[in-house]
Amino acid sequence: MKTRKRILTIMIAAAATVASAMATDYTEWVNPLIGSDGDGNVWVGANVPFGMVQLGPTSVPMEWHFCSGYNRSDSTVIGFSHTHLSGTGSSDLMDVNVMPVTGEVKYARGTVNDPTSGMWSLSDRSKEVARPGYYKTYLSRYGITAEMTATSHVGMHRYTFPASREAAIVVDLESGQFDRATAGYIRVIDDRRIEGYRFSDGWAQGQRAYFAAEFSKPFKRAHLIADGREIADAKELKATSTYGRFDFDTEDGEQVLMKVGISCTGINAARINLMAEVPGWDFEQVRNAADEQWNEALNKIDIKTEDEHVKRIFYTAMYHAMIAPYAVSDVTGSYLGHDGKVHGNPGHRTFTALSLWDTYRTWHPLMTIIRPDLVPEMVNTMLDICDEQGQLPVWPLYGCETDGMIGYPAVPVVADAVLKGLKGVDAERAYAALKKTAMGDVRGLKVRREYGYIPCDSMMRSVAFELEYDLADWAIAQVAKKLGKNEDYEYFMERSRGYKKVFDTSINLVRGKDSRGEWNKAFDPIKQIHFGDEFCEGNAWQYTWLVPHDMEGLAECFGSREKLIEKLDSLFVLTGDLGEEAARDISGLIGMYAHGNEPSHHVLYLYNILGQPWKTAERVREVLSTMYHDAPVGMEGNEDMGQMSAWYIMSAMGLYQVEPAGGKYVFGSPILDEAVVKSGKKRFRIVAHNNSAENKYIKSVKLNGKAYDKWYVTHDDIRKGGTLEFFMGNEK
Repeated sequence: MKTRKRILTIMIAAAATVASAMATDYTEWVNPLIGSDGDGNVWVGANVPFGMVQLGPTSVPMEWHFCSGYNRSDSTVIGFSHTHLSGTGSSDLMDVNVMPVTGEVKYARGTVNDPTSGMWSLSDRSKEVARPGYYKTYLSRYGITAEMTATSHVGMHRYTFPASREAAIVVDLESGQFDRATAGYIRVIDDRRIEGYRFSDGWAQGQRAYFAAEFSKPFKRAHLIADGREIADAKELKATSTYGRFDFDTEDGEQVLMKVGISCTGINAARINLMAEVPGWDFEQVRNAADEQWNEALNKIDIKTEDEHVKRIFYTAMYHAMIAPYAVSDVTGSYLGHDGKVHGNPGHRTFTALSLWDTYRTWHPLMTIIRPDLVPEMVNTMLDICDEQGQLPVWPLYGCETDGMIGYPAVPVVADAVLKGLKGVDAERAYAALKKTAMGDVRGLKVRREYGYIPCDSMMRSVAFELEYDLADWAIAQVAKKLGKNEDYEYFMERSRGYKKVFDTSINLVRGKDSRGEWNKAFDPIKQIHFGDEFCEGNAWQYTWLVPHDMEGLAECFGSREKLIEKLDSLFVLTGDLGEEAARDISGLIGMYAHGNEPSHHVLYLYNILGQPWKTAERVREVLSTMYHDAPVGMEGNEDMGQMSAWYIMSAMGLYQVEPAGGKYVFGSPILDEAVVKSGKKRFRIVAHNNSAENKYIKSVKLNGKAYDKWYVTHDDIRKGGTLEFFMGNEK
């Protein structure tokens, strides 16, 4: 115990030393409420970078806009739960829900959010405070001020009660969001300590959330409730609908604290996590340590801009980009594998909630620059998952493969790490996982090998799957080439050109083709049917450009580069009705370009590759200035676990990795005057001279003081450190 306390003290002191050396309090520039209204679906609450705990409010509505548990449009609260997703279009988690109350309440799902139940309150938005690592609100129904902070595995609550003989803290193991509790267990150890678990089925099947909790004050009585009925004198309880109420007498202004450790592997592990990370009761110490961790994380890029809104949007984007994925392994390193077994420490932290279809595009390339220490841990997590379930993950969530979205999106991420030579990634092991995944028989791969493309009469979303597989196969080919596997290189390069077989030259768009080789007669280039056509959250106009790995080959499909550019120009002016059945994710439209959804994110940069960089500059500046805002409705589309924010971060600096792997960062139009990127021990300085809203065109470039004529900079250039200078002007 003393050793753990000493370790925590050393960690806090070290964090304070780092903070004192910083010239900027970066957390002051973060507004966690950006993206909390509209379609952003961002989570709001207390956490630390990549922590397993996201402690924050859960609202009454079970609607799409409340996937994170919070939306600015509704101020109801049914409790403060310890796990959340941020910015997704699907909902899950919200485990171990805690609600401070006064008076009687009703229990069981369906009554908790009943206005007459007593177990909900309005959150007074005028008294709400949201900062990195800290959240505060006032529950007006009870007159209770709720505050919370967190470590990686521990949520710490501080509730300021009114004078009451009916004060209580309720632990709700039933309520979640769009999932179903399958079992809840509570055991009362003594008058300060409880423990238990919540098992549930939702997006993640068979999810396990174990907890160990302590109160700062002895409770006078414990009530254990199963299916709405109290079990008299019970000290432990297991039921589908499980609640625990813990009563206190409180004086006016009295604070009752609670700390909750969580784990995926067991109650004992949750207890160890709790004692290792928060052995004492100093709320402010934990809060300050969380703030310092965030300052250190945000310090990875130091920027200069005269526009305070841009600065706030940028550092909020940095914050949102480091909420997930979650380091889900215990402090001992143990973790729950995708084979359903608890595994010992593999020598790295294990991560979950990898939204790979979204994040392979920009978030992961960004992390290879600012967190090269973190990426190998995530890649090795994916390789472990491959060993456990037989293929690389698609959308892993708490030991479950959700198969969310399309393609095999872990492939570009793993390939990128190998191609960039990140230390800690075994290239041969990684390649074996890449090839094993690509040669599987699931998700259209078997029929793809048979036909050379995925026929639209074999599965839905056939064209979208094909194009995602193509770009990923290109990435595998590059790794094969690097490792001297020339036969594999040729094989996967040939597969990467599958897009040509679904490109209809009569209309110059990609289109579904059936197993007889005939074009889909039900095809509509604009209308989109969610889960009902050959595309995924997009239409033919948006997917035609999903060939970032082979623009020369795509130009051949059009007949020439000029015809390709002419069609690309049309993308931004074409209008049309997407239809009532279209995915709501298709948002942030400029013509048919959809910035609110990931398949379009690279498209603005294609002009630079095609020799017309001024068009890239114009469109990038348009998106940066019109689709990201310093307000709750702060972005177009879902945040998608950091991808929308990562696009802003990279684009604001003037860089974007268009090819799916390898580290070729294409120039755009920097909105920042200066950015100092801290990549490992090196510093890479990006300066935009004479920068303004009008001066958005890059007229010339210098790298380390020498004239530079390329339209991109490489990952190796950044990793070595140095200075990249853009000289801006107002003429194309």
